Amino acid sequence: MSRKSDLTLDKASLRSIALARRAAMLPAAREAAAEVAAANALDWLGEVSGEIVSVFAAIGSEIPTAPLVRRLRAAGASIALPVVVECGKPLLFRLWEPGEELVLSAGPGRLQIPVPPESAPAVSPDVLVVPLAAFDALGNRLGYGGGFYDRTLALLRRAKRVEAVGYAFAVQQLPTVPVEAHDERLDAIATDTGIVLPAGE
Repeated sequence: MSRKSDLTLDKASLRSIALARRAAMLPAAREAAAEVAAANALDWLGEVSGEIVSVFAAIGSEIPTAPLVRRLRAAGASIALPVVVECGKPLLFRLWEPGEELVLSAGPGRLQIPVPPESAPAVSPDVLVVPLAAFDALGNRLGYGGGFYDRTLALLRRAKRVEAVGYAFAVQQLPTVPVEAHDERLDAIATDTGIVLPAGE
């Protein structure tokens, strides 16, 4: 078996471990952790007034992002949500106005994800809050395997300075996460126990 195949299997097993931990969290613990993680994220981001911040709409057992959205709006940020255009392509971002009802759109695989309606303006975010399956103490991120955020960050970073913040429960941390050449580095990971910074920072 090739090294790449070994790495793919390794990533799949690590992803399963972290996602099982996340799914095992009780509802009350999830809600409390999401509030703390939101406060930690905003503390790290600092001044966001006038900035466009992309925040994913949590699905399944993902960390709820509503507390973070509430804090970001109160701090003067505009909120955008990612839209999957096509497999293998970067994400598109649409502005999400307060009170605007989200609609379901095709996501990776068979997933349906909540997004702003097609009438919402497309925007280029200044900050990306990035979902993840697992992470390690060095700030390495393990995503869901689609590569959407890696492609998107690579594209955005060629055009301007963009901050990328991973967002997850602390229970998703693993001893180590494999890193490949195409993996885009995060600036930080915000969790309910604090901020994880990349190696060397």
